[in-house]
Amino acid sequence: MPLRTTQGYTIATRGQNDSSVSEFILLGFSTFPELQGQMFGAFLVIYLVTLIGNAIIVTVIFLDQSLHIPMYLFLQNLSVVEMSFSSAITPEILVNLTTMKAAISFGGCFAQMYFILLFGGTDCFLLGAMAYDRFAAICHPLSYPVIMNKRVFMKLVTFSWVSGIMVATVQTTWVFSYPFCGHKEINHLFCETPPVLELACTDTFLFEVYAFTGTILIVLVPFLLILLSYTRILFAILRMPSTTGRQKAFSTCASHLTSVTLFYGTASITYLQPKSRYSPDTKKLMSLAYTLLTPLLNPFIYSLRNKEMKKAVVKIWQRKVALHMV
Repeated sequence: MPLRTTQGYTIATRGQNDSSVSEFILLGFSTFPELQGQMFGAFLVIYLVTLIGNAIIVTVIFLDQSLHIPMYLFLQNLSVVEMSFSSAITPEILVNLTTMKAAISFGGCFAQMYFILLFGGTDCFLLGAMAYDRFAAICHPLSYPVIMNKRVFMKLVTFSWVSGIMVATVQTTWVFSYPFCGHKEINHLFCETPPVLELACTDTFLFEVYAFTGTILIVLVPFLLILLSYTRILFAILRMPSTTGRQKAFSTCASHLTSVTLFYGTASITYLQPKSRYSPDTKKLMSLAYTLLTPLLNPFIYSLRNKEMKKAVVKIWQRKVALHMV
């Protein structure tokens, strides 16, 4: 079999593997071994708070019938996505921080990338749908029940989940169809598309064109729609007669936009520039922004600061206490 050598390691002729890859090595933060103990503790706390915060939102909305309206049902779906997204990434990072050789099987890497793309893509579309819901509620309050009826809500939620599944299926299958030729060190925290793609020993130009186009459609288009929705919302807020109402609405919009910008901004940098000039450590830190911080902040930004959610939590807690006293 004819061989050629590229970048210091032997690569098989295009389309053929020189040796099968049964596992990958995630380098993670191996260059900072003295910090891995502290990072383990910090990531563990972030993960637990993320799970607890989002689980509270899912449970409270499920139990309180008064919250069964589109705004909160969107939040419930978002919380499920955030818990799942974080669970697809953080446990693997925690395991890798406690082992000398952070290995992940070929199938495990495939599965992790699939679920990252599934929940990440669904997250993008859900955030867009939530912005549209708030736009309809604030800018068209009288016609809101018609604009956001049960059928429209179900279509938006279904579209978000189905789109995430389609993106994950196409992209993950495509990436892992490339030959890796025995080179298996992934200089990243988890099996994300750009660092895995760097190991492919064949021309990936067509996939990069697809990934760039897909990122624009999946990430930037919803982000622009969110910005447009909130711009319209801000103009509507400025026309409100109540100063207190304006301040509350401005605070909510600013919080939402902070979370959205954090998620979309870092994700866009990662996926729009798969071979960017950022150092590997910089890429790892940017990936932490949307994989750890956004799922952590969303419960506080979207729900736990919400008066209705707080009332529902207190009501459910009081009901539970009353049942124990009987």
